[in-house]
Amino acid sequence: MINTTNFEEAKYLINKQKTENKEKIIVIAQTPEFNRKILEYGKFNILLSIENSTEKSSLRQLNSGLNEILAKIALKNGISIGIDLLELKKLGKKENAIRLTKIRQNMDICKKTHTSLVLLNYHNKRNALSFLLSLDLSSKEAKKALE
Repeated sequence: MINTTNFEEAKYLINKQKTENKEKIIVIAQTPEFNRKILEYGKFNILLSIENSTEKSSLRQLNSGLNEILAKIALKNGISIGIDLLELKKLGKKENAIRLTKIRQNMDICKKTHTSLVLLNYHNKRNALSFLLSLDLSSKEAKKALE
């Protein structure tokens, strides 16, 4: 997992992990500018927790960290959008509700642009499938997200 706010350092770590033949390269989302640059760079597999943005939401629109342009860039470069269940379990009730709303909005964007989703750190596959179905993902998309 790559967790840095410096774009050049992230590129270096991605290239280093590629030479070590790591199977999945996961980059944790940071600022909107960093996310855009790293998605355009590509060469990794999963962008994790993009809904964890610190930017404020407006009165009429929730800032979920993902928009159609970023989703199309991710689709073009073969990058999946990752959701970390372990991180969700650590949140309080109010923060969890806000985060789930952002995840739901990101799922709708991914469905519209055909960008793949990945669910990470789940213990029971059946419960994870039920979680994704409750967030209005089709059964085909939910099974694909668990692979």
